[in-house]
Amino acid sequence: MTQTQRPIPVMQPWTHDFWKATKQGKLMIQHCNECNANIFFPKKVCPECWSESLTWIESSGKAKVYTFTVMMDMVEPKFMGDLPYVLAMVDLDEGIRMTTRIVNCEPGDVVIGLDVEVIFEEVSPECSLPMFQPVDESLRSPLQVLKGGDPNEP
Repeated sequence: MTQTQRPIPVMQPWTHDFWKATKQGKLMIQHCNECNANIFFPKKVCPECWSESLTWIESSGKAKVYTFTVMMDMVEPKFMGDLPYVLAMVDLDEGIRMTTRIVNCEPGDVVIGLDVEVIFEEVSPECSLPMFQPVDESLRSPLQVLKGGDPNEP
């Protein structure tokens, strides 16, 4: 993946813990103490019951591809150096769906239902972006360009 000057996520007070955890190789999701909903992207209140009683739980980082598209052209100039790349929606084991990239594999190997796991790309001193790669190591590209969940990995 070619390094480009990509936008950095804007941290709000209610997203700070999420972004801080990404630097530690953890994918955190909010949990409502009132209705037991799991919530992603971080919110100030539960979108299901409007409770402010929210906590954080660590995701297993395991998911399945729900849908995807391969970006080949016509993207924001800041992302042109990454083409082609896979933009996907994945269903996490915790019951939430998130938009992400599928990385470390050939775009043609991505299929609906593919088992994937979270890895993180450092984008600033304050945060890393959660992305996903195939669980099946035989589908991964030989050159791993993003580090996994262990922040001490090379």
